[in-house]
Amino acid sequence: MNQFTKLFLAALLSGVVTLGTYKLLLDHTGYFAANNNSITTTANTSYGQTVGLASEAVDFTQAAENTIHTVVHVKNVSYKTLSNPILEYFYGYKGGQSQEQIGTGSGVIISADGYIVTNNHVIKDASEIEITLNNKKSYQAKLIGTDSKMDIALLKIDANEKLPYTSFANSDSVKIGEWVLAVGNPYNLTSTVTAGIVSAKARNLGTNGIQSFIQTDAAVNPGNSGGALVNTRGDLIGINTMISSMTGSYVGYSFAVPSNIARKIIEDIMEYGNVQRGILGVEGGELNAMASKELGLTQTEGFYIHKVAKNSGAEKSGLKKGDIIIKLDHQNIATYADLSGYINTKRPNDKVQVTIIREGATKVIPVSLSKNEFFSTEFKGIELENITPEDKKKFGITNGVKIKSITNPNLMQYQEELLGNIILSIDNIKVKDVESVSKMLNQKEEKQSIRLEMLNKNKEHLRVII
Repeated sequence: MNQFTKLFLAALLSGVVTLGTYKLLLDHTGYFAANNNSITTTANTSYGQTVGLASEAVDFTQAAENTIHTVVHVKNVSYKTLSNPILEYFYGYKGGQSQEQIGTGSGVIISADGYIVTNNHVIKDASEIEITLNNKKSYQAKLIGTDSKMDIALLKIDANEKLPYTSFANSDSVKIGEWVLAVGNPYNLTSTVTAGIVSAKARNLGTNGIQSFIQTDAAVNPGNSGGALVNTRGDLIGINTMISSMTGSYVGYSFAVPSNIARKIIEDIMEYGNVQRGILGVEGGELNAMASKELGLTQTEGFYIHKVAKNSGAEKSGLKKGDIIIKLDHQNIATYADLSGYINTKRPNDKVQVTIIREGATKVIPVSLSKNEFFSTEFKGIELENITPEDKKKFGITNGVKIKSITNPNLMQYQEELLGNIILSIDNIKVKDVESVSKMLNQKEEKQSIRLEMLNKNKEHLRVII
């Protein structure tokens, strides 16, 4: 047999094997056919249309169009007195030159009659607040109330027309990977829209107040603070408040106060004149592999209770050390940020269904959030709380409020001397408790000086003006 014949027979045999394999395995009657009962790997034909990331799959235009008209430019005018240390040292000169300082940010109109939410740091120490709408109209704004811990402030403008506004969405239902838009006024530009996804929820950055941010990769820059984070329907899911950056400009991630927290703060300010903080009354920490190993636990997610506060709702309901909180109402609790974020949406006396693991068994315990023992308010960067029976006995008093913490930078140098002091009167009016003080201070302007009479830790009477 010559060489040509051998090659021809080899090629023919190869073709027969290939055709037979196709018929056996890949044909519509073959082993891997779509209608074969063994294994099916065919993707749904609608997958690319509904789940794919093609730009035509998500339309941002309507949400952007609705939102840009509800986001405003906020101008903060303050005045700082500049002193001359040389003149003060040699000549005892105490005068100074007043210098105007201007800060800018964003805000979101939340009602047709002109209520606006923004960040507290955007309007902090403002003597004047000017609001510019997207149609270039400007108004002077009145400060209604603030919560520096959660970095939220409520403003009001009086316009001669009904204003477009953004509706609140339920931030608890926001999903990781969901498309979002950030709308604000970065670098003093007019309303700017950027898009991204929700990167994480209940993000704890170790700040003093907010412990439950929404993290997104939508570009947020200086000037965006106080602006809107909305979903693709244009509903408000957060108030943009900060960026994580070594340069001060956006480098990948930004953070927003969840709308449920912001809405609760705003409603409190409007209804009560102060923020009503509900307290569960437990101390502890979130579980992880290392913590669970040290505690001899198999559960690696949840909030482990180390201590239950006396007279708190948690104690009255029977929560105790060693319980692991895994759910509040229908909200899963895996971290401290999950727990604090949910509680921050509640008020004193609200009832929460607490799901715990105790000695391997799951229990659901209703807990009424505490009020009087832990109620606090804040003014000019001084957080106040009610005095305890021990305080009354120690100082020989029947009424007053205690300085709990200091956040005012101008008072930080006196923090050690002020913490724990008992305020007896404000502007010569005797104070009863935090609730009455809160109502009194709510009628005063932030820039207005007030006189305090207090007892320090040595029971000495002090009078100060702040």
